Amino acid sequence: MTRAVTSASVPGAGSAPPGSAGAVLAVLNALDRVILGKSAQVRLALACLLARGHLLIEDQPGVGKTTLAHALARTLGLEFRRVQFTADLLPADLLGVSVWDAREGTFRYHPGPIFSQVLLADEINRATPKTQGALLEAMEERQVSEGGVTRLLPEPFFVIATQNPAAYVGTSPLPEAQLDRFLLTVTLGYPDPRAERALLETGGRAGAVRDLPAVLGPAALLAAQREVDEVYAAPPLLDYLQLLARATRGHPALVGGLSPRALLGLLGAARAWAFLAGRPMVLPEDVQAVFPALGAHRLPPRDPGARVGEILARVLAETPIP
Repeated sequence: MTRAVTSASVPGAGSAPPGSAGAVLAVLNALDRVILGKSAQVRLALACLLARGHLLIEDQPGVGKTTLAHALARTLGLEFRRVQFTADLLPADLLGVSVWDAREGTFRYHPGPIFSQVLLADEINRATPKTQGALLEAMEERQVSEGGVTRLLPEPFFVIATQNPAAYVGTSPLPEAQLDRFLLTVTLGYPDPRAERALLETGGRAGAVRDLPAVLGPAALLAAQREVDEVYAAPPLLDYLQLLARATRGHPALVGGLSPRALLGLLGAARAWAFLAGRPMVLPEDVQAVFPALGAHRLPPRDPGARVGEILARVLAETPIP
């Protein structure tokens, strides 16, 4: 099979994108020094942010989910807050509440922790569906409505939610429609022996995260997001996206296929991956790199015991590149 999408098809495609690309790569390098042995997951997390999406991390406690979220916020110079989701967490605890001010004779709004640039929603599937829905609505609309007043969330706004395995006690799985609000899903897993030994010798990475300097900053991040929007996707590349979507929609091992919204998300994530690679155009390998993370939580297998990652790998292998 040959690729119709080549760097020669775009003027200036041989050089790296201008602007914030170098600083973003410095962010990646800083994160790799703290999140040991997880370069692929770190790159996916940053690509998710650059594509203006939200990230879901599915894993057991203690493998570095909070460390990744905090380190990302530190290196980007963003305000970071963490909310521990529990069964008694109310929507108002997250979104904020209006309280009567007797002196002023009016209600005064007290914003909740969702008004931050990076929000870690820790163990989101331990909260009730009502609280989950309040967060996910704010993620989609990027605003909070309370007391008849609509308040915009800050820019950039990035939610990293962690989810415990369904077998854990006290979990309420997210419905498919809510899972679709997350652009990508990653799993950190156990560290490799070399990274684990480094953790043992240094006593963990909490101190290293606190010492991380801000490499980028909010304004530069917003500029990088705009540059990602301009990464070129040639018509044959769009053909490839549609072929992948069609392959998932008719696949006998999957319950459903990629929606148009998911397909737009796939394009955005592939643009961000190409940007991180220093290219001003999307290649099929960029799509292939982010496709498993985009499809893992959207495409449940018909057989509960099947591994969706293996099914998605077959979809990629069997879909021709135009």
